[in-house]
Amino acid sequence: MRLHTREWGTGDRTALLVHGIMSDSRTWRRVGPALADHGYRVIAVDLRGHGLSPRGEYSPRHFADDLVDTLPTGADLAVGHSLGGLSLALAVERLRPVRAVYSDPAWSARDPEQPLDCEAFASAKNLTREHIARFNPHWAAEDIDVEAATLADWDADTSYFLDGRPLTGFVPDRPAVPSLVQLADPSHLIGADDVVRLRASGFEVRTVTGAGHTIHRDDFDGFMKSLDGWI
Repeated sequence: MRLHTREWGTGDRTALLVHGIMSDSRTWRRVGPALADHGYRVIAVDLRGHGLSPRGEYSPRHFADDLVDTLPTGADLAVGHSLGGLSLALAVERLRPVRAVYSDPAWSARDPEQPLDCEAFASAKNLTREHIARFNPHWAAEDIDVEAATLADWDADTSYFLDGRPLTGFVPDRPAVPSLVQLADPSHLIGADDVVRLRASGFEVRTVTGAGHTIHRDDFDGFMKSLDGWI
């Protein structure tokens, strides 16, 4: 499947951005221009079922294969948030970016035996702008507007991408390319034991103090500072 993409910049280096569930490429409204200012041509996708991309079957494999079908190999940087971090990790050996950043990636959950609550995710389709603002008190008004718009364009059936299974088993054994794992404070997806394993296997792990799961919208400055040495 060829995904819809959005671009910023015309630099000599290439950066790829992959959003999380319920969102689309518009979530990177500040990150894309900031990376363009660092000399990148930035390409952000809408995952299948999100934004202007086609609908279809939903599974981690499908999300990853779409990235390979759509994005260039050998990019200088690839960033994946949440579901985008899971999708990127499953595609990274084929995309082979020079560096990868996984922003609070959806690799695991607090209870590895508890199935993902798909209905709760799907019900988010009906969130109002007021709900979004209440749940995300640190977001700018523009990000609240973007979230409302992306929810309207989102296929809630993507919530069932694990087919009732727990969110577990996706923590990589090793980094396929030099990789940074960027964590919320606290992360509800990457626990302390996972951090130990990741660091021991060669990942760099950094926490953005005080930031929620969508780090780039909760604390944009903290998000960018956390990328020091990686961009």
